[in-house]
Amino acid sequence: MEKIPMTPTGNAALGAELKNLKSVERPAIIEAIATARELGDLKENAEYHSAREKQGFIEGRIKELEGILSLADVIDPSKLSGAIKFGAKVTLVDEDTDEEKTWQIVGEYEANIEKGLLNIKSPIARALIGKEEGDSVEVRTPGGERSYEVLSIEYA
Repeated sequence: MEKIPMTPTGNAALGAELKNLKSVERPAIIEAIATARELGDLKENAEYHSAREKQGFIEGRIKELEGILSLADVIDPSKLSGAIKFGAKVTLVDEDTDEEKTWQIVGEYEANIEKGLLNIKSPIARALIGKEEGDSVEVRTPGGERSYEVLSIEYA
């Protein structure tokens, strides 16, 4: 099995989600199923079917998170330096629009573009790997060709 790169923050967030599912969500859904069973005929009991469906989702997510966390390769970006690599916080300027963007390159399961967390497997992240401050980067994105200049690289 291939290891999954992850920052300590991403690993902690997935661990917290797993703990919540096991200690809060799972007991609550078991209670909901028991309550729905008391209402009688299970064939026509919408509450029961809804609770069982939610239980299936929760159990599936627990198994998924346990699998991800068992394969996690936690990489601490604060111990890295130099050219862009996993964990780098990169500030870029779009060479066409002069718009600045800052992204941190993170693992697949912690990526969130709205929060500036860029999936290591994304076209932009793959194009940035190995680049230095001042380098120009050509990226083929679903929206077309983009040109960026690397303004800064931070590891925190």
